[in-house]
Amino acid sequence: MQFLTPSVYNTSITPDNLPWNTYNYCNAPHVNPDHYSMPDKSDMQLEFVIVAMRHHKRTPDNLYPSERTLNPTTGWDCSSIIPQSYAGGTAQIFTQTSTHPLHPFADRIWAGTCDSGQLTREGFDDAIKHGKDLWGVYHERLGFLEHVNEKEIYIRTSTEPRTHQVAGAMLYGMDPDTAGKQWSVHMQPDIIDSLVPNYACPAAGQLRVDGQATSSWVDHLVQHEPLQRKLGQTLGTTGLDEWNSWYDHFFDTFTSRTCHGHPLPCNGTGACVTQEDAETVFSIGDWEYNYIFNDSPQASQYVKLTFGVFFAELAYTLRHVFTWNTSYTGDEVHLRDDNASIGVGSHIIGERKRQKHKLYMYIGHDGSMVRLAAGLGLGSANGLRWPAMGSEIVLEVWHAPYDVLYVRVLHEGSPAPPPLDWIPLGEFTQLLEGLVPENLGALCS
Repeated sequence: MQFLTPSVYNTSITPDNLPWNTYNYCNAPHVNPDHYSMPDKSDMQLEFVIVAMRHHKRTPDNLYPSERTLNPTTGWDCSSIIPQSYAGGTAQIFTQTSTHPLHPFADRIWAGTCDSGQLTREGFDDAIKHGKDLWGVYHERLGFLEHVNEKEIYIRTSTEPRTHQVAGAMLYGMDPDTAGKQWSVHMQPDIIDSLVPNYACPAAGQLRVDGQATSSWVDHLVQHEPLQRKLGQTLGTTGLDEWNSWYDHFFDTFTSRTCHGHPLPCNGTGACVTQEDAETVFSIGDWEYNYIFNDSPQASQYVKLTFGVFFAELAYTLRHVFTWNTSYTGDEVHLRDDNASIGVGSHIIGERKRQKHKLYMYIGHDGSMVRLAAGLGLGSANGLRWPAMGSEIVLEVWHAPYDVLYVRVLHEGSPAPPPLDWIPLGEFTQLLEGLVPENLGALCS
């Protein structure tokens, strides 16, 4: 599957001559007050919102064997962003990255003040704007959010510092008065984190191996062998399986450069990666992500095994959007909607109470977003592209007359295709639960 629509890989600001929701890898389209559309329904009340998103722009996460020689002599500059890391009640420590001039392995990373995978100032600024737009919709336009505080907003991230920093930037964009205030951000232990996801699952690993042994996968590698040879010779990656078995690493190292206005890499002999090479890699990267997570015979089960824990957590959260002054058995919460129910019951008794928080924010990674999109079926018609920086999926829960609850899904700022543009809450929760394999723990042992 090829994506022939216009795309942006060199700026966070989509050019004015392109539609606002053009695929922009540097800064994905997201919910914003200029283009937000209300549901085409009457007497609706917004009750709960979940925002799942990828962090914003960063330095490359993958390094060439001789990384320093493939960058400008100035390297990467992160001096204008201050990453803090300290225990409460002690000195407010912040980190500064530097490399000693006598370090024997200095050529393994660029010069300058950035580490690999570090949020950049440009990514930080994009996140602030993202938060401002979110507030512009859910406070200024809809009047749903009232305050930027932990009573209304719950945030979960991965263990990666860049996701914590994006959380802070989003909050600052929503309310600059959050600067300097403490805010608890929730995360799971790294070894079992369901958001990345990080938990081990050998069965899923075998599915991945099987998928990359299919004729479709092998044929695409054979088709692009001349490009692979050129990149290997230019960048020193010949014979390295993590670079040659797929194009993920090249995609990362090229997009990180182009999104920050850095040149594509050239080696000491003057051989360079061309713009045509990069565009081909971008196209291959889209194809690979779509195949692994959406199109391959193994994709559906692979997504369920690797993201089933998070799907279960989402379903649990939506089951408990409201508590009810009513009797229920075990974990079976009784809510009515048009066609389906959560749990067993299909009736309402008693008084509805609001969920503790109004907004849940999950700040993860590209692997988080592509699995969520695939599981929801967002790639069923036109395939999935590599989730861009700041990629966003929003789940809105609306209260309709007669105490009927609906979910509306927005993907990259626009309503998802039917039925996800307006689906009964129970049906949507059942969709999520259908993505959780039975005995997942045993299957992944």
